[in-house]
Amino acid sequence: MVLNNIEKLIEKYNNAETTLKEEAQLRAYFTSEDVAPHLEHYKPMFLYFSKSQQEQYTKDVPLNTKKNTRFYQWISVAAVVVLMLGFIVPNLFGPTAEEIQQREEALLVYNQTMEAFNLISLGMNEGKSQLTNLTLVSDNISEGVEQASKLGEFNTMTNKILKNK
Repeated sequence: MVLNNIEKLIEKYNNAETTLKEEAQLRAYFTSEDVAPHLEHYKPMFLYFSKSQQEQYTKDVPLNTKKNTRFYQWISVAAVVVLMLGFIVPNLFGPTAEEIQQREEALLVYNQTMEAFNLISLGMNEGKSQLTNLTLVSDNISEGVEQASKLGEFNTMTNKILKNK
C-alpha cells in the first residue's frame, strides 16, 4: 500500500501537482534505507534536495546604500533649463525689422511662384485636351484605313464571284 502511494506521489511530482507535505513524504521515503528497487533512480535526486535544503550562505553581502542619484537629478534640471531658454529667449528678443522684411519678401516670392505654376498648369491642361482630340482623330483614321482594306477585299471577292476578272 505504501509503495502504491509513493508511486502515485511520484507521478503527481512529475506532473508538478504535489503539495509541500507530499514532497516531504517523498523526501522522507527516499532518504530511508528501504527504497523499492525500481524506484532507486529517484533516490539521488531527493537526497540532493534534502542536502541542498540544509545549505546556507555564510558570506556577508555588502549593501551599497549610497546611490548616485544627485548626478542624474542635476542632468534633468539642466535639460529643463536648456529647453526653457530655447523657448523663452527667442520670444524675449523677438524678430528684428530685417527678419520681418525678409519673411514678407519670401512670402511674396512664394505667391508669385505659385501663380506661375498655376499658369503653366493651365497651359498643360489645354495641351492635354488637344492631344486627346488628336488621339481621337488618329484612331478614327486608323479605323477608316482598316475599313477601306476590308472594302478592297470585298471587291476582289465580288469580282471572283462574278468572274469579271
